[in-house]
Formats: sequence, C-alpha cells, structure tokens
Amino acid sequence: MSDKPKIGISIGDVNGIGLEIIIKTLADTRIYDYCTPIVYGHTKVASFHRRNTEISEFSFNVTDHPANALHRKPNMINCWEEDVRIEPGQVTAEGGKYAYISLQRATDDLLAGHIDGLVTAPINKDNIQNAEFSFPGHTEYLQHRDSKTESLMFLVSETLRVGVVTGHIPVSKIAESITTDKIIHKLKLMNASLQDDFWVRKPKIAVLGLNPHAGDNGLIGNEEKDVIIPAIEEARNNDVLAFGPYSADGFFANGTYLQFDAVLAMYHDQGLIPFKQIAFESGVNYTAGLSFVRTSPDHGTAYDIAGKNMASEISFREALFTAIHIIKHRRETAELNENPLVFAKLSRDRD
Repeated sequence: MSDKPKIGISIGDVNGIGLEIIIKTLADTRIYDYCTPIVYGHTKVASFHRRNTEISEFSFNVTDHPANALHRKPNMINCWEEDVRIEPGQVTAEGGKYAYISLQRATDDLLAGHIDGLVTAPINKDNIQNAEFSFPGHTEYLQHRDSKTESLMFLVSETLRVGVVTGHIPVSKIAESITTDKIIHKLKLMNASLQDDFWVRKPKIAVLGLNPHAGDNGLIGNEEKDVIIPAIEEARNNDVLAFGPYSADGFFANGTYLQFDAVLAMYHDQGLIPFKQIAFESGVNYTAGLSFVRTSPDHGTAYDIAGKNMASEISFREALFTAIHIIKHRRETAELNENPLVFAKLSRDRD
C-alpha cells in the first residue's frame, strides 16, 4: 500500500466543473489500484456536485491529514468550516476564494512531503486573485511556491507534447519576452523532463519560429535569425537535439510534429491551439522543471456546462494517471542513481 502514491487534488472554482470531473473520475474504483487520492475541499460542496452527477454509490472518507487517508477510498480534507454558496456557471468572489484555499492547502502538504503529487482542477484566473495569489495561473503560482526561477508549461498526450517559451502574457509583450537565453533554458527543461519524467532516451525537439513562415529569412521579422537560431545552435552544443525553426502552420498541418518527441512553441496560443485540436480530450497540462509533480486537465472551468452533468472527465483522468506515471519514473530514476552499476575494466591474461 505504501508504494502507491498519494495524489492531492485541488477542486478549482466551486462554480465550475472541477468537482464534477473529480467525482466522475474517482467513481471508478479501479483508480485505487494505482493511487490514494486526497481531495482538498469540503464534503458539503462535494455533495452538491455529486447530486448533479447522479452518481449515487459514492462518498468521501473525511480525513484530517494525508497520513490518515484510506488507501481504497476517495479521501476528502475539509479545508474550511463555513457554508459556501454555490452558483454553477457564475463567476463569483466565493468561487475564487475557495479555489485558492483548496490550492494553498494542497500545495502546503505537497511541499511538506505529505502527498506525492498534485492534480489541479480548473480555476478562474481572474476571481482567484488576492493578496497572496497575484499570478497569471497555476503554473506561475506553483513555480513561486517551489522557489524556482523557471518552469515549463508542458502539454502532453500520446501523440503530441508541446511546451511554450512564454506563457500567460499579453500578445503585445511576446516578442520582447523571447530571448536566446530563455529559449535555451526552456529547451534544457524540456529535454530533462523528456528523459527523467517520460523516459525518452535521446529526445528530438522541434522549435517553432515566431513570425509567419518562420520569418522568411528576415522578410517578415528578424527574431528567427537573431534570437531563435542562435538558441537552437547553443542548445545543440549542450547535447540537446533541437531542430528548426519551423513555420507553425505547415508544421502541424502536414504532420511534421509526428517526427519529434516534443515541440517548443514561442507563445501560448501558438502551441496550445494545435495541441487542443489534436489531443483535446486526452491532453494533460504538466508543469515541468519543479521539484514536485503537478498535472492538470487541458481545459478550463467550462461555466457554460457547469452543474448540467455534461462535463467529460477524460482529460482529468489522464492528468491523474500522468501524475502517477511521472512519480513512478522519478522514483525509479532516483533508485537507479543511488545504486548505479559499477563497471570494472577487465584485463585478459596472457600466457
């Protein structure tokens, strides 16, 4: 039992689809063969969303600490005492308040080593803002909590993996935010994650251009020649197999992405639009480069279908299993590094 990872789950916005997809996922008892899930929220809020799912044979085991979680049950840590007004599909201050309380408590336990990984249900990036959360999203908050200067937003699926150089910033600031050093660092993070988290021995990484047609040799911008190509060359000098820059439209349209282990896009929509088109239901948002494992479904709060029992749990389930697999890979890698094989040089006796 102790070998199964304890996976913390933050509930996201209480007025979104977070608890619906969590409950639908955990209603499949086969989950408990692979992990011990611990949801950070409140049973009253969970009961409201369970009734909307029409799943009757389901209940949370209430626990006060991950150490006391039951291994073959869905566990819930109550993170507040007061009643919460739930308004499915509505953007409210309460929705953001309790999303943050859930995330903060789960992150505290993650950093303390009480849980082995974190899966985050979708938040609203606007109403969650407060004195302690002034970040564009989960990725930046968790990077800050882990005291890291950089991390990588890494969208992963069986058919496509896409990371981004710039994440949640205005389009007007993209070009000035892309530097050679930043691209190199993201490539190194991606390469390390592919090797350590996904066990790709010699990753091949495609790098997209910033401008249409990857700049057309400077006719449509100089960022490729001045910034991106030097970064690719430097990365290759550091044993990162990076190729490009590729024109983003043709790269995805003609299936060139299938020839690579991952793709580094220059900005959020350049990478996420094709990813969600190609691998929406099976896609997972993974934050690479942190000391802990965090995944998330690749969709948002879906207010338009909240409370209507219409949300698909497929991406959330994929996020849960991706976290389990990465934790397993990291554990096995750590064991191998602790006990490396010792090679002795053999000499051949001569008569």
